[in-house]
Amino acid sequence: MITQPHHSSSRFKAVERIKLGNRLLRRKEVEQKTGKSRSAIYEGIRQGTFPAPVPIGENSVAWLEEEVDGWIAARLEERNRSLASLTKARTHTMIDQGVRA
Repeated sequence: MITQPHHSSSRFKAVERIKLGNRLLRRKEVEQKTGKSRSAIYEGIRQGTFPAPVPIGENSVAWLEEEVDGWIAARLEERNRSLASLTKARTHTMIDQGVRA
């Protein structure tokens, strides 16, 4: 289904099929997906650490799911780097102390 814009100034390219991960999420969905509260979401936006919403109406915003997923992926990468560093540090400590696994 192709939707035509109501005003000539609001032209957009109609999308026939949305690619997976490119949905627009409303705030409640973003809260559920990330586990962040409303205030934490907006604080993250102010600090530049969380994706900004996209205006979808006069008084409405939504977040691009791909950007929210990217934010989650970045948190996972940070966690994995921290765990890898911690594991490496423990291994070195055990070696230094002459402990065998």
